[in-house]
Amino acid sequence: MATDTRPTRRPVMLPGHSAPAAGLEAPFEMLAACHDRVERMLALQGKLQRHLLDKGCDGPARQAARDVMRYFDLAAPLHHQDEELHVFPPLLAGPDAGLRKLVQRLVLDHRHMETAWLEARRTLQAIAVSPAFGGLPLTPVQTAALDQFAALYRGHLDDENSIVYPAAQAMLPPGAVQGMSEDMMQRRGVHPQRQPHPPAL
Repeated sequence: MATDTRPTRRPVMLPGHSAPAAGLEAPFEMLAACHDRVERMLALQGKLQRHLLDKGCDGPARQAARDVMRYFDLAAPLHHQDEELHVFPPLLAGPDAGLRKLVQRLVLDHRHMETAWLEARRTLQAIAVSPAFGGLPLTPVQTAALDQFAALYRGHLDDENSIVYPAAQAMLPPGAVQGMSEDMMQRRGVHPQRQPHPPAL
């Protein structure tokens, strides 16, 4: 059995897949970059499903399944925490009833995503540990689990990018944005770079 090196920064991908890099110093830009990664990972998942139909379960398919699992196991929960700790609260406490209703629905989306991920992950895990074979390896139930998980993100990301993030960014004072950045770093084990104090005269 081949050794799984599991790179931590650049996942091994099916042809045509790439991922951007982003820093934590600008938290809203980081959140938007996370959405780009979500979309790219969901695209990789869809490409994996087509790959299974065309070529069966081979090494690239198993690695792609591991890459998708790694992202949604590790990065996606942190992203949801970022939003629920820092982005959603000021909008829920704000005067706009429409925004409050939207954010309440987005929080519920997160819970639905967590449940749907359990089913999608079972399918991806089965691919990741499967021996090589041709043909169609996924049952209709497995295919539906992957499709449903991907579908949950479509409108969700659009609402956050176009409505929720701009509204929250406009409401948060600079000190709160800095605290948001530091908390995001801390929960990821990243130490913020502090500017040195000027020398005393």
